Amino acid sequence: MALEHAILVSLLEQPGSGYELARRFERSIGRFWTATHQQIYRVLKRMEADDWVTVEQVGQEGRPDKRSYRVAPAGRRALTAWLHDPVQPEAVRHELAVKIRGAAFDDAAGRTALLAEVERYRATHEATLERYLAGERRDFPGPADRDVQRSLQHVVLRGGIAYERMVLTWLDDVIGTLRALDH
Repeated sequence: MALEHAILVSLLEQPGSGYELARRFERSIGRFWTATHQQIYRVLKRMEADDWVTVEQVGQEGRPDKRSYRVAPAGRRALTAWLHDPVQPEAVRHELAVKIRGAAFDDAAGRTALLAEVERYRATHEATLERYLAGERRDFPGPADRDVQRSLQHVVLRGGIAYERMVLTWLDDVIGTLRALDH
C-alpha cells in the first residue's frame, strides 16, 4: 500500500488541511499506517499535481489561509482500482524474534539484558492497547453502528485491539521462557 491510498481514505472520510490530516494519522489511521507530517505534505503535493486531490484556500481570522484537500474524481478512480487489487501476503520482519532466537548463543547476562528489552517492548504494546481501547470507548461507545463507514472503522480498530492482545500474550510467554532459562 502506498501512503497515497491511506491519504485518499482519510480525505474521503473527511476533507481537511494537511495539518488536520496529519493529526488524523496520529489518532486513527496511524494505528495501521504511519507517516510523518513531511511525508504527508510531500505526497499531498504530488497528489495535487496528479489531479488526485483538489485544494481550496480557506481563510482564517488572524492566521494565514489554510489549504483544504478533497479527493478529486481521478483520486477516487485510483483508490477504487487499488481497492480491487488483490492483497499480497506481507513478509513478517520482526527484529525482536530474531534477537530471541539469537539469545541461545549469548550468556546469562545477555539473556537478562534481553529480558529487560522484552519487558520494555511489552510496555509499549500495553500502552498501544490502552490507547486503542480508549479510542474505542471514545469513538464507538454504543451498540454496533449500522453506518458503513463507522462499522468498517470499528472493525479495523477491533483488529488492532486483537493484534495487540495477541502480541502481549506472546511477549508474556517469551518473558516466562527467559526467566525459566536462568533460574
